[in-house]
Amino acid sequence: MTRHDAVAVTGLGVRCAAGATPAALWERLLEARSATSLHAFDDEGAVVRPAGAVPGFDPGSCLTVKEIRRTDRSVQLALCAAADAVRDAGGLDAPPVRRAVVTGTGYGGVSTQESGIGSPSALYVPRLMHNAGAYWISARHEITGPGFTLSTACASGTHAVGEALQMIRAGGADVVVAGGHEAPLTPTTALAFGRAGAMATGTEDPAGASRPFDADRRGFVLAEAAAFLVLERLDLARARGARIHATLEGYGRTSDAHHLTAPHPDGTGARTCMELALADAGLRPDEVAHVNAHGTGTELNDVAEARAVNAVFGTAAVPVTAPKSVTGHSLGAAGALEAVIAVLSVREGLAPPTANLARLDPRCALDVVTGAPRKLPDGPVISNSFAFGGHNACVVFASPHG
Repeated sequence: MTRHDAVAVTGLGVRCAAGATPAALWERLLEARSATSLHAFDDEGAVVRPAGAVPGFDPGSCLTVKEIRRTDRSVQLALCAAADAVRDAGGLDAPPVRRAVVTGTGYGGVSTQESGIGSPSALYVPRLMHNAGAYWISARHEITGPGFTLSTACASGTHAVGEALQMIRAGGADVVVAGGHEAPLTPTTALAFGRAGAMATGTEDPAGASRPFDADRRGFVLAEAAAFLVLERLDLARARGARIHATLEGYGRTSDAHHLTAPHPDGTGARTCMELALADAGLRPDEVAHVNAHGTGTELNDVAEARAVNAVFGTAAVPVTAPKSVTGHSLGAAGALEAVIAVLSVREGLAPPTANLARLDPRCALDVVTGAPRKLPDGPVISNSFAFGGHNACVVFASPHG
């Protein structure tokens, strides 16, 4: 591996339907216990669908009254998750100008946008803009170095983590708070995805609605979440005696250039993306211990990803997990949330089981982990995100002791 290019992961923070801490999220994943429930997307209860809503979220636990008034729910989730990640890292041990933040979001302040149409408040624009999360995180943590926001649909969070790696490698920052945030549980969003045929809409079994790679899949389950990682120069993290959860070793990104919403049916863009991430990490495919799949539970994405994974690693040659079966699909936050999960897999040496997989789609000839967690051999984990627009991003994590 190109160890000289590796970056330390020293902090983790999450807010999602499956847990408000990495520990709670991990426990639920190991139990393969879905966090999906019926959710009313509007006050009248006219739009009720399975969804992954964050239960009991209280922004007042980490935001002031003034901050709550000035932020969309998406940013509120982001500020809390990022603060937890910074706390977990023991603070940002670099001068403010050597700190950076990279956020990813697909929808920005969509709740603010929908509620303000026709009668916007004076705070309408600063609440809905995509880079609001990056501003608030930088202001909270005295980050005066680079600040960026990426919006590549469901790959946004993974792109944020990968571009943070590149920023540290290039010498632009010593420590980066990187991740994604999304709060898309609005009636218009739910109706749009439902009418497009991409989202599970049936209400008879909400906990079983997200079924990646299953022959009886129903589409993805819309969720909200925020997840952030603190990434540091490995030498500096070791010098200060930081606890290192894992190292970020590789990053790949490609575009399908095929269709606005559908992946290339042969998974060629996804395959190349994984190959680039492995090459960046200096890895052969047979060295990878586990694949954290994009696994949305939509037919086109599942089949294309299965073909891509098998093309890279061999047919059913590597254990695969699809966390969206538990967490739901949080769009721009999903890749960051799954980066956290991949880090936990590396740290704990376990692949969580995929929930709700009763009958594997024969077109998805994968070794999908089900039933119980699987002990992993010591080795890297790759996390995949393949988005609308054909935007692909993959990151590779490994043990800091490898």
